[in-house]
Amino acid sequence: MRKELEPDMETAEKLYSQIIELIEEYTGYCDENGDEDNVEYKKLENKLHEITGKDISKYNLWEYWEEEGVEVLSFKISLPEPGIVKNITKDELTEVVKKLKVGIFERNCKNEFMKEFACHLDEYYHKLLKINIEEYEMEYFQRQKGEDGKYFEYNTEEIVKKIWNK
Repeated sequence: MRKELEPDMETAEKLYSQIIELIEEYTGYCDENGDEDNVEYKKLENKLHEITGKDISKYNLWEYWEEEGVEVLSFKISLPEPGIVKNITKDELTEVVKKLKVGIFERNCKNEFMKEFACHLDEYYHKLLKINIEEYEMEYFQRQKGEDGKYFEYNTEEIVKKIWNK
């Protein structure tokens, strides 16, 4: 699969320690001082935006501990967004769909950082498909109720057939 389809784990690894440190500093500040007026929260959002170029408002910096924890949040913020990729082949689409269906992202992990966070790449690949494949629908990856009332899931080939637009 072409490099531009793969997540930029090298950038994520470079940014990760700085981002986790900023979030933990903010948490410590709130524990000691509170932040009812959101002044420090806005400062954190702005710093993270400057570092990553991302819209940080879509991340829960307040109560991350109730979700996936500071490590996963920091990784997701560190990971660059997928981009527009021209001429995705059917084989490449099949590989991405297979990764999402099987949930195995650990292949080709070059180091411990990549191994630690590879299991959190599903969101990246769904975004990649959403911005590059016009017929992509998240529900194709979810359980479906058939006409007979029984539940089923589309397999990789069925999903590719539904969203392949060439």
